[in-house]
Amino acid sequence: MSEFTENPFASSHSLDTNPFEDPSTRHVPEHDAHLEDLSRREQDLERRERELNQRADHIRTHGRNNWPPFYPLIYHAISEEIPEASRPLITRLYQLWLVLLGTLIINMVACIFLLIAGSSDGGKDLGGSIGYVFIITPLSFLLWYRPIYNGYMKEQALYYYFYFFFGGFHLLFSVYMIIGIPSTGSAGLIQTVHMYAQGHWAAGILCTIATVGWTVQGLGNGFYYRQIWNHHTAAGHTMDKAKAELTSHGAKAYFTRG
Repeated sequence: MSEFTENPFASSHSLDTNPFEDPSTRHVPEHDAHLEDLSRREQDLERRERELNQRADHIRTHGRNNWPPFYPLIYHAISEEIPEASRPLITRLYQLWLVLLGTLIINMVACIFLLIAGSSDGGKDLGGSIGYVFIITPLSFLLWYRPIYNGYMKEQALYYYFYFFFGGFHLLFSVYMIIGIPSTGSAGLIQTVHMYAQGHWAAGILCTIATVGWTVQGLGNGFYYRQIWNHHTAAGHTMDKAKAELTSHGAKAYFTRG
């Protein structure tokens, strides 16, 4: 019955619909979103391509070397070369080495202020502090940090003995710098007290920062020195093993990755 009552002239379109509207324009938002997605993917691919090209250029110029960043001479990658269980320890030692580097620089700046403040040994202190920056920085990396890095990477005895000898010397040097004897290039404790006593607050504050830096890296290195000694003993490393490794590999091998 409904077939006979239905209006044959009724429009099949809703009154809210524009009969002259282009149907293709209804999908514009979806089309724009698709274009944005393609644009993001293209930018991501371009970024990855640039990174790969930069790595390729770096390898052609420096090989795998990546440290120091401004002029790569060695390969340094704790996450890749150090066993997982030992990574936190080596990471802390590297951070302590960075604290040492910062302390050497602050110590030099403090010695400049000692000279400005009229310290009778200011010239000697400044000269010594500059020498420390350029001598202690590379030697500390090569003679105690790099050997223990290689020691945990290769687990060979000679690296540990290199570290114990030069790391022990560094601990003594840290104590010497904490004391801060005038004319030694140290802005340590004695220098700090003198600057505060004479009312030179800027020099005193810088000397305080330097003293704290020497103390932090010294105590930290002392703490890990003990841990490394215990690990070395538990691993069964002996002087005889170290001598045998020195005979078979040579000393040069202990400053390289191989």
